[in-house]
Amino acid sequence: MIISEQKSQTELLVQLTEKEHIFLIGCAACATACKVGGEEEVFQMQEWLQSLGKEVTGSVVIDEACHIMRAGRDLRHHKVAVAAADALLVLACGAGIQSISACSEKRVVGGLNSLFLGNIRRLGQFEEKCSLCGECILNETAGICPVTICAKGLLNGPCGGVEDGKCETDRELDCAWHLIYERLKVQGRSGVFARTVEPKNWGKKFKPGRHENKK
Repeated sequence: MIISEQKSQTELLVQLTEKEHIFLIGCAACATACKVGGEEEVFQMQEWLQSLGKEVTGSVVIDEACHIMRAGRDLRHHKVAVAAADALLVLACGAGIQSISACSEKRVVGGLNSLFLGNIRRLGQFEEKCSLCGECILNETAGICPVTICAKGLLNGPCGGVEDGKCETDRELDCAWHLIYERLKVQGRSGVFARTVEPKNWGKKFKPGRHENKK
C-alpha cells in the first residue's frame, strides 16, 4: 500500500490560485485506507473549497486511481462536470495523480504527498517494510527485510553497535539483524548467515519507463 498524507491548505491554495471551478477525485484504495482521499476526505475538501468561494463542479472516488484505463472511464462518466472545471484536484498517490494527468488535458493538482510503501499495523498506523529494491533476499532472512528495517541498510549484519538486541541509532528499536537471527533460529536454519551477501546491484531496481525506453 502507498502511504500518503494530505498537502497543507496553504500549498493547495497556491496551486489553485485563479482556479475557481474544481472537480475532485479520490481513490477508494490506498488513499481511503490512509484516510486522506476517500469519500469522507473528498467531502471535507469540497466543504473547504466552497468556504473559499470556489465551485466544486463534481467529484468521483475511483476504485483504484492508479488504474489508467479505469481512471479514464470514470472521467468520461463525469465528462460534463470535468469539462466545467478549471482544475482537477486529485486526492491520490503520485501514481494516481499521473493516471489522471494521462487521461485529461485539464490542469491536474495533486492533493497528497506520497510517503512510502507500507504495511498496515492497524487502522491509521503504518510501517515501512519494503524498499522495492529489485533484489529480494527475504527467503534467506526469514521474511525480514534488512535493506528497509536495518537503520543502516546492512546486508551483512549485525553491526558492532547492537546491544541487547537493540539498534544503536535508537535504543527503543529492535535490531533488524537480531530479529532475523532469532527467527531463523526458531526455524532451525542458518539462512543468510551461511554466506556473505555481495553488495546490492541497484541496477536491478525495476523502472518500467526506463526499460521500455531501451526497447
